[in-house]
Amino acid sequence: MRAHLQRDLITLKKMLLQIGSLVEEATEKALRALFERRVDLAHEVQVGDLRIDELEVNFEEECLKVLALHQPVAGDLRHVVAFLKVNNDLERVGDLAQNLAERAEFLSARPVLEIPIQIQRLGDRVRRMLHECLNAVVNADTTVARQVLDDDEIVDREHEAFYRFVQENIQADPHLAEEWLQVLSVSRYLERIADQATNIAEDVVFMAEGAVIRHGFDPEG
Repeated sequence: MRAHLQRDLITLKKMLLQIGSLVEEATEKALRALFERRVDLAHEVQVGDLRIDELEVNFEEECLKVLALHQPVAGDLRHVVAFLKVNNDLERVGDLAQNLAERAEFLSARPVLEIPIQIQRLGDRVRRMLHECLNAVVNADTTVARQVLDDDEIVDREHEAFYRFVQENIQADPHLAEEWLQVLSVSRYLERIADQATNIAEDVVFMAEGAVIRHGFDPEG
């Protein structure tokens, strides 16, 4: 029975990584759509979100089957619970990538506004956080997970600084206010993706150690 449970946990992890791969790809495409003014990529992200939603529902059903069939306890139960939470977080990242794609589509149809380098740096950091939190899931690596938590604080500061940057630019050229507000939305969505990556990192710590990290509290910190 234990061997069957371990087999099913491995299958769940593979399914989760498939969703994670699609979510990473969607985030990458949405940012490319923004920087390259590629409406076609924006549309691909919006269509692809339907697949992510479908896989999210299927994965939840498989987790419930494992719970019902094996009735796992202790560490095995933590794995299934963490997988369910990560699944939800990834689906939310998919939604946020779709929001990014919508902003990219809007900006591509407006007068050219050069996307600030701050967004490029923020996007790179957030994509790295997303990739690293998924690696942490694969390896149950709490060291990598805690690095993601530290990176989230940097993203928060960068988003706050960008908010002030946008305010200054709107004051300097009010005619581009709508475009600047859309770019500010991009920063906000990236900050929220970082929050979801942070949630996943917290889930990894719970899965591996049984420790609950919330509201900045880390028993190892």
